[in-house]
Amino acid sequence: MGFRVAELSSTITNEQMKTIEIKGSLRKELGKKSSKLTRKEGGVPCVIYGKENNIHFHAHENSFKNLVYTHEAHLVKLDIDGQVYNAVLQDMQFHPVTDKILHADFVQIFENKPVIINVPVTVTGDSEGVKAGGKLIVKKRNLKVKGFANDLPENLVVDVTDLKIAHSIKVGDLAYDKIELLDPKITTVVTVATSRVALKTEEEEAAEAAAAAAAAAGEGAEATGEAPAEEKGKEKEKDKDRDKDRDKDRDKDRDKDRDKDRDKDRDKVKDKDRDKERK
Repeated sequence: MGFRVAELSSTITNEQMKTIEIKGSLRKELGKKSSKLTRKEGGVPCVIYGKENNIHFHAHENSFKNLVYTHEAHLVKLDIDGQVYNAVLQDMQFHPVTDKILHADFVQIFENKPVIINVPVTVTGDSEGVKAGGKLIVKKRNLKVKGFANDLPENLVVDVTDLKIAHSIKVGDLAYDKIELLDPKITTVVTVATSRVALKTEEEEAAEAAAAAAAAAGEGAEATGEAPAEEKGKEKEKDKDRDKDRDKDRDKDRDKDRDKDRDKDRDKVKDKDRDKERK
């Protein structure tokens, strides 16, 4: 069964994206050796990709807690040795074992230029499909949006209250004030999958119908004075007697075969004795 598109209100209002401040210092040296030393001292090597040039700096790892370990997206105010840059987090690398932050990449933003950023999806409402026994599945946790910094939301709220079983909400069904969604319009964001509680399969219905028919036939037999259980018992006894007769016949055939083999052995011995007497 294919998923159908849910009917939604055209526009949803979201809270404006908050700003987090991070203080850092310019890096005097670059390279693996310098980065390793920075991490050893509790710092995180970072870079800001600016309009004219890139700025390399480092900040303490504790400064990133409110930026990284949260469900919301944020704007970032970077104070680098007193010089302030407005930016958004583009990428972050983590240690594969310890999960410590290894490196952070920022992109400088400007008031007169739109920003492209991934914004988390937040689902709200009690879905009709879930109430009916379906399972809510979020396919996209983040969506790529484009807009001016002052218009960016901290998350994208998706209301699933009217979402029924086998229906889905796609990117093309969503609209937000002053921002543009860049993901393909056919991309599924959230859907309600069917379940056995919500919808019985045709096989189950057929099995129930067959069971009901069998029960009705049994009741009819009892009403006419027949005893289906006794009839079945007699048939089983007859089958057992037939099997016993077959076993007896097989035993007789085996005895005959043994007698024939013995006769052949005797004839062979007699032939040997005759040959000896002739010699």
